[in-house]
Amino acid sequence: MMRRLGSLGLVAMLALMGCTPGNLRPDGDQTGDLGTEQRQSPADVYVKLGVAYMRNGDMATALQKLKKGLEVDDGNAEAHNAIGLVYMQLGEKAPARRHLMRAVSLKPKNPYFHNALGTFLCADGEYEEALRHFDQAIANPLYPTPWVAESNAGMCALRKGELERADGYFRKVLQRDPRQPVALLNMARISLAKGNYLSARAYLQRLSAVAEPTPESLLLGVRAEEKLGNRKRALRYAAQLKKRFPDSDQAKALEESTK
Repeated sequence: MMRRLGSLGLVAMLALMGCTPGNLRPDGDQTGDLGTEQRQSPADVYVKLGVAYMRNGDMATALQKLKKGLEVDDGNAEAHNAIGLVYMQLGEKAPARRHLMRAVSLKPKNPYFHNALGTFLCADGEYEEALRHFDQAIANPLYPTPWVAESNAGMCALRKGELERADGYFRKVLQRDPRQPVALLNMARISLAKGNYLSARAYLQRLSAVAEPTPESLLLGVRAEEKLGNRKRALRYAAQLKKRFPDSDQAKALEESTK
């Protein structure tokens, strides 16, 4: 169960980026460069091109453009962040770490950069340091998508095995948006792991109202209803899982458990 709980899904790459030009001056508050006048950099055009190629899955060209951007302005934090994300996608850990940390050092209050670095660190098993960066992203009052960092922090806390801490992050997400699917799914997982089976059922019902079923949600439904003694509902979930996702790991796990 804890291994399944701990699976970390990266949020959309654009949500990690925050591709804005550099700031003119640092502020003495939590807003950082989001609360300052922006300046143009000769690297900006290369950053935009690199991000566009990354969005289209052309990592080779994205890498070329972003390297060019750093050639003309090595102090461009957005270029460092974006190229770090490209290296992360390519599985090149050392340069990914170097560039993501450089972006944070250049703009230490930028929530996008903290979220990106936190995502990398959590994937690399540095859970506590990752959570520190997620918390710094969340702390910026001008961060327009705090639920992204909160969701990532919740999933990272699950990987660390801290159910209560994860619970706190996902509850914050649901306070902002009660219909957020990732938070609903993970709250169902946490509730099931904690033995709160009625809560798990309730979260899955809320999830079904806003999102299509997934192998994960269907297997959670089977487990929750089995614990609640509702065999009919459990069989309905199981039938959906086998019909819609017959080759999924969850369908195979269900089959193994019923042998």
